[in-house]
Amino acid sequence: MDASLLTVQPTASEPIYRQIVEQLRRLIAGGQLAHGELLPSVRDVAGFHAINPMTVSRAYGIAESEGLVERLRGKGMAVIATRKAAQSESHRLALLEPQLQALARHAHELELPAAPVLRRLTKLLGE
Repeated sequence: MDASLLTVQPTASEPIYRQIVEQLRRLIAGGQLAHGELLPSVRDVAGFHAINPMTVSRAYGIAESEGLVERLRGKGMAVIATRKAAQSESHRLALLEPQLQALARHAHELELPAAPVLRRLTKLLGE
């Protein structure tokens, strides 16, 4: 994995460290990060995204405390080898649930009907 796989949005309401943890959680659950795969170093992620290294370190620490990754002496952080490569579809959908609820709320607040929202989402998903 390289640092470009992560997307950081500095202007988002969600703190950057949480953005990183959530992305790691989804990448692992979706099987895009394999067992034992090394994460990019704190310095690499911080430099690539022009963010504070302590922010990346905090994200990695939280991911480690949640059992997503482990610290390998002399190698860095790696995806825990005992986790399943890809979780079930229902588990992966559950990870999207907060964003889907927010999308539904925003569409309702904007008084948008479901059909155009679903068409746009389908287009964004590339299906």
